[in-house]
Order: sequence, then C-alpha cells, then structure tokens
Amino acid sequence: MTSGAVGGIESEVRERIRASGVDPKRDVAAVRALVDDALERWETRSLTGDVEPLVDPVATARAVMDAVAGFGPLQPYLDDPEVEEIWINAPQQVFVARAGEPELTPTMLTAEQVRDLVEQMLAMSGRRLDLSSPFVDATLPGGERLHVVIPEITQRHWAVNIRKYVARARSVGDMVRLGSLTPRAAAFLDAAVDSGLNVLVSGATQAGKTTMLAALAGSIPPRERVVTCEEVFELAIQHRDVVAMQCRQESLEGTGEIPLRRLVKEALRMRPSRIIIGEVREAEALDMLIALNAGVPGMCTIHANSARDAITKMCTLPLLAGDNVSDRFVVPTVASAIDVVVHLDLDPASGRRGVREIVGVSGRSEQGVIETSTVFERRDGALVRGPGFPPHEDRMAARAHDVAALLRGL
Repeated sequence: MTSGAVGGIESEVRERIRASGVDPKRDVAAVRALVDDALERWETRSLTGDVEPLVDPVATARAVMDAVAGFGPLQPYLDDPEVEEIWINAPQQVFVARAGEPELTPTMLTAEQVRDLVEQMLAMSGRRLDLSSPFVDATLPGGERLHVVIPEITQRHWAVNIRKYVARARSVGDMVRLGSLTPRAAAFLDAAVDSGLNVLVSGATQAGKTTMLAALAGSIPPRERVVTCEEVFELAIQHRDVVAMQCRQESLEGTGEIPLRRLVKEALRMRPSRIIIGEVREAEALDMLIALNAGVPGMCTIHANSARDAITKMCTLPLLAGDNVSDRFVVPTVASAIDVVVHLDLDPASGRRGVREIVGVSGRSEQGVIETSTVFERRDGALVRGPGFPPHEDRMAARAHDVAALLRGL
C-alpha cells in the first residue's frame, strides 16, 4: 500500500460521493461499493502502466474506507475492541488506553488533520466549537463520547479525548461476569433497584460509573417509565418505556442553552416512574433531591473518592443553587433521599474496575452527619459482606425480596 494509491483512490471515491449525493456516514454499504469499484478501476489502469500497482488491495480499501466513511487514522483505534480511550495532546502525540494502561501510538497527524477530524465528528452532533465556545462535549455515531478543547484555553494544540465503552453491561449479571460484582452483591443491588430504592453510584474518572448505572437500570421493572437526563448521551438503557434527554449548548447569539437543571425539572412533567441522571456536578443536585423527595425513585453518578465522600458532596453541591439553600435543609434531605451508595474504583496496576463498597443510608442525621452502614466492602481484594444493613427492608419485602436471605447469599 502506498500513499499515492490511497490518495488517488480516495479522491476518486470522494468525487463520486459528491456526484451521487451518498451520505458516507449513514450509507456505509454504498461507500464500500464505490471503493471496490474504484479499486478495480485502479488495478485495470495499473496493467497499462498508467498508475502504480496495488501492493495490498485489502489494506488500501480499508485505508480509503477509514478516510471516507470513518475517522481516518483514528478509525483503527475506534474499531479495536481493546482500546478504551483515545486522546490527542498534539498532532504528533496520539495516545490510547488498553486495560487502563496508556500508550503512545505511532500515529502522526498534522494540525489540519486534527481540525478536520474534529469537524467530521461534530458534523452529526449539532454541537459547535469556536472561540466563543472553546469546549465541546458530543456523542459520536458509534456511541463514543468526544471532548475537545481548543487554544487559547489550551496552550498550543487542540486537546481531543474520545472515550469508548468497550464492555457494555445491561444487567448486574453482566457486572458479575465482568468481575466488578459478586453474585451476592449483585442479587442485593438487583432487589434494591427493583424495590425502588434510590441509588448513588460514585467513583473516580474511568472507574466504570456509567457502565454500572446502565447495568443497575436493567433491574428496573419493565412496566415502569424511565426518563434519563445527561449532558451528552452515554447511557444505553435497554427498557420498554424510556425517554432520553441531553443538554444543549447556547446558540451563536447566546440563547437557547438547555442545562441539566432544566432537564431534571422537565423530567418531572413526563410521568416518570424513575429518573436517571447521568452525572451530578453542580446545582442540578438540588433538583435531583427535590425529585427524589417527590416520590420518584432515581439513580445518578457522582465523582468521589469514597461512599462517604459521595454523600458529603451530595450535601455540598445543592448549596450552589443559591444563597437561600442552606445545609439545614440539604443534609436531612440527602439522608432521606439517598438509600444506597455504590462506590467503584480502578486498580491502577491491573486496570480492573470493581465495586469497593456498597453503603446503606439509614435516613437519620445528627449535627450535619448522615448515618451510614456498610453492607458490602472489599477486603483482601474480595467484595465481602459488611457489618451493616440496608434501609427500607419493608419496601424490599413488599416486592417479595428477603433481605436477610439475600445478604446471607441464599
């Protein structure tokens, strides 16, 4: 495969795409037919010496397809199931992560290629990136999450992150197979979600919070109506009755922004049986607490170093909503609204993600401190039964779940 052959065939295919009006992102089969035809024409011309012969037609076809219907030099990493994340610090510094371990790839780009790739990625998302809006979060057609920052926020080069979801989990049983949960802990969480307990999933970046949230959603009874609120679409919830909403950036005129707080408020008007919030970072935590206290069960994720830190953070974030919100209201509200905290961590040595602790929130608080009990905890590398008990055993019993038997592993 030579760059001359790839460039020549790519130019011909792009010309025919423009002439035919084919959408290369949506009609991949049509593009593949155009590429095959262009390769055949090239090889015919090479017999007469008009062009160089193709050394590796298969590799050439793949390179042209990646350039035309994919994302060029990055497409092989997007197709590689072992690659979890791709990031670009500079055109000559393209990194990937496999099993939690970062590695510098041999891929060398130009600044123009980076800009073109980002523009292609944003073309179908409806999101924009310019000097007035130097950050962007978007979802790629394959479900990957894209984040880009441009100068002068970055010092010199465009910073690009693409986060993939390699191991999708649709149930807590999938999390057991992935090694993140034990069967006993999975059975307990399945019963807790089925019974309508409110669950907070916490952990550091890349600890697997979104994957766990999607897995827990698999335990929601099929007759319930689920409404999800996210900054960008990440949750792939498999449910009979689900409505997914994402935030919207402001327009060039500075109007039309839809923040996460607005989505949570609108979700309450949509007859939800459950509300799922992708992640709470700011004042939307207050709206979530109000929704949970309105009798609508829900789940969300939050960045934290432990289950206790997650609860503390949930008591702090609502204060950002305004001066009229005080801890005297927030702390007892968090105590009564959050029932279970599932905390995950990432082992930096092995790259394995797993549940570190599952904590029950009793609903009681004293002097600003919320009472908790450890239901499961990780000891000597294993997730084992802790000394505590979960709240609302009556609600779980009403759904025919024997909590004592679940915790014994029967």
